[in-house]
Amino acid sequence: MTLSAIDADLPELATRFAAGPQLFDPEAAAARLNDWLTELEPAAADGFRELFASTPKAQIVLQAIAEASPYLFDLVRADPPRALRLLRSDPDQQLTALIARTEAEILAASSEAAAMTILRRMKAEAALLIALCDIGDVWPVMRVTEALTDIAVTGVQQALRYQLRQEAARGRLQPPCTDFPEQGSGLVVLAMGKMGAGELNYSSDIDLIVFYDLEAPTLAPDIEPQPFFVRVTQAMARMLSQRTADGYVFRVDLRLRPDPASTQVAISTAAAMDYYEREGRTWERAAMIKARPCAGDAEAGERVIAEIAPFVWRKHLDFAALADVHDMKRQMQTFRGQTQIAVEGHNVKVGRGGIREIEFFAQTQQLIAGGRHRELRVRPTLTTLNILAASNWITPQARDELTAAYLFLRRVEHRLQMIADEQTHALPEDEATIERFARFLGFADRAAFAEQLLAHLNCVQGHYSKLFEADEVVDAASLPPVDYGAGPEDQRLAEHLVSLGFKKPAMVAETLRQWMAAEYRILRVDSTRRAFLEFVPTLVEGLARAEQPDNAVIAFDRLLQELHRGGRLVALLSQNKELVALVALVLSAAPRLGDMVARQPQIMDGLIDPRFFGAMPDRRELSSRLAATLADAGSYEEFLDRLRLFGQESLFLIGTRILSGTVSTQQASIAFADVAEGIVDTVHGLVIDHFSAQHGRIKDQQTAILAMGRLGSREMTASSDLDLILIYDFDDEQPDSDGPRSLHGAQYFARFTQRLISAFTTRTNYGVLYEVDMRLRPSGRAGPVASRLDSFAEYQDHEAWTWEHMALTRARVISASPEFRAKIEGIIREILTRPRDRLVIANDVAEMRRAIAQEKGEDDIWDLKYAAGGLIDIDFIAQYLQLVHAAEMPDILSVGTVTVLDNAARLGVLPSSDADVLRGAARLYHNLTQILRLCVNEKFSPATAGEDLLRALVRAGDAPDFSSLEARVKETQAEVRAVFSALLQIES
Repeated sequence: MTLSAIDADLPELATRFAAGPQLFDPEAAAARLNDWLTELEPAAADGFRELFASTPKAQIVLQAIAEASPYLFDLVRADPPRALRLLRSDPDQQLTALIARTEAEILAASSEAAAMTILRRMKAEAALLIALCDIGDVWPVMRVTEALTDIAVTGVQQALRYQLRQEAARGRLQPPCTDFPEQGSGLVVLAMGKMGAGELNYSSDIDLIVFYDLEAPTLAPDIEPQPFFVRVTQAMARMLSQRTADGYVFRVDLRLRPDPASTQVAISTAAAMDYYEREGRTWERAAMIKARPCAGDAEAGERVIAEIAPFVWRKHLDFAALADVHDMKRQMQTFRGQTQIAVEGHNVKVGRGGIREIEFFAQTQQLIAGGRHRELRVRPTLTTLNILAASNWITPQARDELTAAYLFLRRVEHRLQMIADEQTHALPEDEATIERFARFLGFADRAAFAEQLLAHLNCVQGHYSKLFEADEVVDAASLPPVDYGAGPEDQRLAEHLVSLGFKKPAMVAETLRQWMAAEYRILRVDSTRRAFLEFVPTLVEGLARAEQPDNAVIAFDRLLQELHRGGRLVALLSQNKELVALVALVLSAAPRLGDMVARQPQIMDGLIDPRFFGAMPDRRELSSRLAATLADAGSYEEFLDRLRLFGQESLFLIGTRILSGTVSTQQASIAFADVAEGIVDTVHGLVIDHFSAQHGRIKDQQTAILAMGRLGSREMTASSDLDLILIYDFDDEQPDSDGPRSLHGAQYFARFTQRLISAFTTRTNYGVLYEVDMRLRPSGRAGPVASRLDSFAEYQDHEAWTWEHMALTRARVISASPEFRAKIEGIIREILTRPRDRLVIANDVAEMRRAIAQEKGEDDIWDLKYAAGGLIDIDFIAQYLQLVHAAEMPDILSVGTVTVLDNAARLGVLPSSDADVLRGAARLYHNLTQILRLCVNEKFSPATAGEDLLRALVRAGDAPDFSSLEARVKETQAEVRAVFSALLQIES
């Protein structure tokens, strides 16, 4: 095509590109795009170059995609003519035509596989078109969300329609019109959340609820409704979410239905209405605000929405409902840094000042007023804000500021997700990556982006914090005098406690009476008792702000009973009142941490450190803090005591960050490992010095500590043991130590290792530092406690079992000289990269998994490690893949399970669909395991678990309630076990 031809028919989309992105490295971006163009057929390459010549901004947009978005660049490269066609199209007309073409092609599809391919090609083309319109500032943000929603609705409608046509062809369905078999079927698909409101984000899951009419008018007479509609729903979801060579359409989530742990994926309308009437919760009311029929029987869908309306829109807000609104607000308060909002790592969806707070701001007021003010019964967030302002529920300024913030944050969210088609909402963790992202978003640099981001986040947080201004607890000085020691019979005290948000005023009043009577050991000291009694009003206010105020009182009362010394704790909390609710959360959800506070109240000092809610300290900073802690220790025993106090304080602070939601579980795993690694290295050096003072040294002696298991993989929890191996070497010709109490060779290092273990495990006044497990050493318990380097290599080379090489994939040297470290790492790499028989390894792995199942059991879904499809399955898959592929693909090796899965998918030895399942499962299991290890000492049982623990698990699993979480765990374990079985069965 010539330039004159282009001028005659201007490329509509390309010519409409506005400001667009900034390039981080213009030369590299241009080179990457040009390299690709040289690989194309000459005609295709010329088409792009001519386009760039007439519309230079189109070239900048594609260079930015090449530089910043692997996902979008893959879409461009996968079909160059398609990319060129989109750039030359009118985007609105193109999207309409794409949807119409997809509907026609699905109607003519010869098989389910063909229909799935058509839907995936629609998604790929739409994803590229919509991204171009967003990146090039052609479409405003809400047009982007509308287009994404249109594609999702089309996908759901066409997948469902295809399945129903197949059922009609089999004679199970008798629709009046076979082209539209959903009509009159009584089957309803509700789009929930952002899809229901037309606000879908770029890489969003789609939340659906499927209802069916028990009468099912168009079913054949001999067909039962429930199994029929469940099967159709499952097939529809599979068509959309299953990954094929063409990718996927949308990830489908069906867990917002009533009681998902015990109901099928499709539920009868009658059963659903009965559930909502009897058990429906406030979050389900809020979810139903955005519910919209998107597929199935349209008339039946509108009837369902009308039938649910009385559940959602209450004419009167009784006290119980008001308390639920308070609970919703408390669940949002996750202590994400009380004075600062960060840029790096901030979650623009659920972080402070984020999208969720704007949505909550609007939805809460809809719940409160929508029953009597029908104009508030709308789905889109911005429409709601407009109506709230027009009705004087909020000021025009609040509407304008929240609207601007919403549009900005949604744009940030979309651009984050365009990078790799991941449903992420968190900004990059480091400044360099933020700098690149800021350019991709169109900013000149990080500083310009940060300025706007922080302004919007702080503005949202300001409006959000004022949402219940009239309901917030006022300062104690302004309250009418109340006798906190009057007991439950005092009506005034009871009314006061109810006004603060307590639901069990009699229980709270009785507990307060005991506090005021000073009936506790720690309150026998006059100064402590006086300080505590003065603190009680403030303490009660702080506990009232906890998620579960009544549970917080019980937990704090338990702490008072168990404290050995209380003056320090009372002083700390009375001077830092904002910590009371946080401490209440910790005490009620994690008795393990509460016990630590009761024994050593000083470990809470870290909570008032300004760094507490900031970025997690890295190994260098931890080493610096540890060195400062140990600097003036006067004796070996004091040294050990300070190490234990440092370890306990670190565990407490990391655990508190987990519970408060201010650190991801992955970051917590690394932090636990970094603390342990720093302590191990310090203890190693300490024992060397102390031992050599008694026994001297052997010529050229070297010792190294090899971390295995969860410490090796940096996936530790609050209760992890240390799996260690000690490796040594020395000069054979001079094997005796030179100290006053000389020891010979192997005996020297055996005694040294025992001293090392003792430093960790001896119980002092501050408890045990860590439990140490050295069973992973060569020959296990039957072998020596320490291994010489050549013996270690010989054993691994000739005697080690497959399971020992599996364990070796996590081995990491954490304390040694650089030269000795390099030798050990070389041996390990040589062992792991040797060729292996896949069949033998597959059989060994499968047999070991069966043996573990027989010993530990695998039927308890909440035994996340050993359950069928649990963590062990994922670990074994990662270890198996490394052992069988590392010889040809050494880049697969890593100590981290998720990194191994990423490497395996990238190298083509693990299907991307399986990698997605395993990565998601690993994240879910680690999230939940961190909470369980922190909060539960024995076997976890949902039936006996406290509400605070269940809430913490629900938050960690990103679920609306525990039933939904349990359903997700079951589904995930089934998916993981299927991958495990298929992989090993194929290989064996």
